Formats: sequence, C-alpha cells, structure tokens
Amino acid sequence: MRQPWQSSHALLVIPIVLILVITVVDQLVPADIHLGPLLVIAPAITVSFAGPWLTGLVGLLTVGAQAYIGWHFGVLFTRNVLVQLLALAVLSALTVFYCVMRERRLRQLAQVRLVAEAAQHVLLWPLPEQIGPMKIACLYLAAEAEAQIGGDLYAATPIDGGLRVMIGDVRGKGLSAIGEAALLIGAFREAAHHHTSLPSLATALERSVARNLPDLVPEDETGERFATVMLVEIPDEGHVTRILSCGHPPPLLLRPGSAVTVPVHPAPPLGVHGPAPAEYTVDVFTFEPDDTLLLYTDGVIEARDVDGTFYPLTDRAAQWAGTSPEKLVHHVRRDLLDHVGGRLDDDAALIALCRTHSAHKAHRHGAAAFHAGGSAHGAGPVPG
Repeated sequence: MRQPWQSSHALLVIPIVLILVITVVDQLVPADIHLGPLLVIAPAITVSFAGPWLTGLVGLLTVGAQAYIGWHFGVLFTRNVLVQLLALAVLSALTVFYCVMRERRLRQLAQVRLVAEAAQHVLLWPLPEQIGPMKIACLYLAAEAEAQIGGDLYAATPIDGGLRVMIGDVRGKGLSAIGEAALLIGAFREAAHHHTSLPSLATALERSVARNLPDLVPEDETGERFATVMLVEIPDEGHVTRILSCGHPPPLLLRPGSAVTVPVHPAPPLGVHGPAPAEYTVDVFTFEPDDTLLLYTDGVIEARDVDGTFYPLTDRAAQWAGTSPEKLVHHVRRDLLDHVGGRLDDDAALIALCRTHSAHKAHRHGAAAFHAGGSAHGAGPVPG
C-alpha cells in the first residue's frame, strides 16, 4: 500500500506545477488574454491517480489560484471571475465525489478478488516443493483475464510406497470449466488412496465424471463435455514409473541434453466412453535419479505465434534439461509467453518432477513394488 501512496505523491507535482505555471504566465501575457480557465486541467488530471483527499487539495489550490489572479488584476468580485470560481469549486467537488465512489468500488473489487483467489487456491492447492524423493515445480497460466485457474488441472498425493500425480484438461477454457476441474480434482484426491492400480483409479474417475458431470453441464451441451487426464505413479524406491493416459498428451522425459516423448497407449478421454479396468493400458518406463518428467496440457503445445506456428515444447525443453524443476518451469513460462506475444488463447499447465538421489523408504507397512519394462493392460502394484 505504501508504493501507490508514494506514487500519488510523486505525480502530485504535475498539477501543482501546472497551477503555478498558469498563474504566473497569466500575469505576464497581455491583459486581453485570460489563462485562468485552464486551471480546470489540474483537478481533472489529479483524479486519474489520486484519492479524494489529494484531489480535494488540488481543487482547493485551483480555486485559490483563480482567486489570486482575480485579486491581482482587481477584478475578483466581478461577475466573470465569480462564475469561474464557482465553476472550479463545483468541478472540484464533482471530482472528489467521483474519487470517493471509485475508492469504494475498488475496495469492493479487492474484496471480491480476495474471495476469488481464496476459492481458487482451495480448488487448486499449490504443490509442495518436494514429496519424498521427488522435487516438484508447477506452472498454471489461465487464459481468462484476472483468473488464476481455468479448465486445466493438476494434483499430487503421496500413497503407500510412492506418489501419484494427475494432470488434466477439461473441454473448454476459462471460468466455465472450473466446476468440471473441481470435480476431477476432488475425485482424484479421494480415489488415489483407495485403488491399488491406475486402471482402477481411472475407472473410479470415469464413474465420478459420469455421475456428476450432468449436473454441471448445460442441457444444450449434454454429451459434449469430456476431460483428458494423465495419471502417473512414481515409486519411492526403484526407477520404474507407470503412466496411464486418457486422451492426454504424453509427457516428456528430460535428461541432460535431450528430451524424449514417453510413448503411451491412450484410452478415450473421461466422459466419452468409460472402458473397464482391463481395457486401460498402463505404460511403463525408467525414471532415474536426476531425470525430469515434464507433464503438460495441450494449451502449451497448441500455443501459436503470430505466424500460426505451434510452440515447440520438446525442442525448447531439451535446451534446459538438467536444470532444476523451478528453473525449467521458469524458462518454459518466459519462452512460451514470448512465443505467443504475452497472452495465451487457452489455459496451460505444467508439472516438472525431478527424482533425487536420496530414495526415501516407504513409511507405511505394505509398500508396493512396481513392474519393470513394457506396457501392461490393467497392471497394478505387485506385493513386496
């Protein structure tokens, strides 16, 4: 709050200097030239940056300057000067009234923003910087102006012997998709702890979407809403990681100097046609210490520049392979916004996960081991 106050005081020099210049010059020009009416400019520009008190002060100085000019020429009590004084006083009062109303609305807007930000943070919890052996950094860029979230979503939760991560994208963008994103995030946070395999977790999410989505979708869009989701299961011990894609873009695996797309066998998006658990394909790959797994939504790879060129995420990410997740996300954010000219047309989300060398042992009894190599239909943890 101190900075806007100091800025207002600095800008206050402009109308004050303007009042002094007009007052002095008016006394130097020929008698048939009257510059006093130009004093109206001072309160008119003050209202753009100052509050009621400063605006009222400038208005008072303006009236005083006009009165001094009239006194200097011996015409203070003439009808012309009195009308000018009255006009300046009325204008100053109106500008002060406008400032009062503007300040009230700004306070209301600030309160609404606080409530909106609190609601958005409740919906999309910030991910911790580290969970077990995984360092995490995330990025969310909402297409909707003044919004912090939209139709993209992500969540992460520790489970017995590992970590489960979800990133997704509901159909549509901006504020209209927030309800559907909230539905998926809530379902994942609960179901991730109750299902031992990714296929059963995906089935639970599909059932939740099928059960609750009709209440969120307008009647004219029934059957047209869906969500793409990527589920990732990373063990605390061992280097084998599992992923399951429901129509979501495959992640990137970054190693120093390279960025490789992890091959996936995607199932249909959630809300389109719910496969049985046995119909889902779990893809498996090696995720070693110092590797970085980059999850993203299509708002990143479908971002276009002025020439219509898509953002080359794989090529750009390879340049920053080997950096920390925080630096990687920072580089991608800056480069992505530069690519699109500062404004995205769709929501975009990123999660960077880097495995550290310190493997944390499972802290609960019955930690699960994970299969190595290949893909598996309906694969799940194997008891240790």
